Amino acid sequence: MPQSGKIISIHQPNYIPWLGYFYKIYQSDVFVFLDDVQFSNQGMHNYHYIKTPQGPFRLKIPVLKHFKDNINQVKINDAINWRQKHLKTIETNYKRSVNFEEVYTDLKDLLFNDYPDIAVLNSTMIAFFCQKLGISTRFISSSELNITSSREQKIIDICIALDGVVYYSGTGAKAYQDENNFLNHGLELRYSSFNAFEYPQLWGDFQSNVTIIDYLMNCGYNWDKVVSNQK
Repeated sequence: MPQSGKIISIHQPNYIPWLGYFYKIYQSDVFVFLDDVQFSNQGMHNYHYIKTPQGPFRLKIPVLKHFKDNINQVKINDAINWRQKHLKTIETNYKRSVNFEEVYTDLKDLLFNDYPDIAVLNSTMIAFFCQKLGISTRFISSSELNITSSREQKIIDICIALDGVVYYSGTGAKAYQDENNFLNHGLELRYSSFNAFEYPQLWGDFQSNVTIIDYLMNCGYNWDKVVSNQK
């Protein structure tokens, strides 16, 4: 974990995201939940995948939303019994895993709380798992900063507001980010470099594009194993 330098990373609060999301948090001094941007049906804000004998299976939270709602404006539809369904599906597919009891209990405790919106549910769960893994990064939500710019300028303005010197970005943004715009504001643009390593899994060939729940069930809250497998 970096000890100085104000490395800032920013990402929408997603539902129990994959291991690489947590490595991005670990590499940062401050992680910003980008909750005041538009909710996307493709953005994994309310779904992710677990591994099953039949392949990846999507766990999806039903939501109540209007067109162009921001993530922190999207409510959870609790009229549908999704919590029990998610937990039953996880139990069915992970009850043979080494760390099932601890992780399942933690997940159950997290899910059966009241949350004002999908952003708070996601950010609460992510922060909890980071604490269990020993990741001490500071968290903040972008909505707390009251920054009204958009797109790349919003990212730059968030980094400036937090006294950042490095913006630690996901590789998917390479296609549209202009490094000079960051440099002109005194920011180094650095891209994440997570190595999706193989760890013991149930159900056949290894799959990396699944929720962190899969890693926790099979390897426990062992962050050293993740770090030691990075290049």
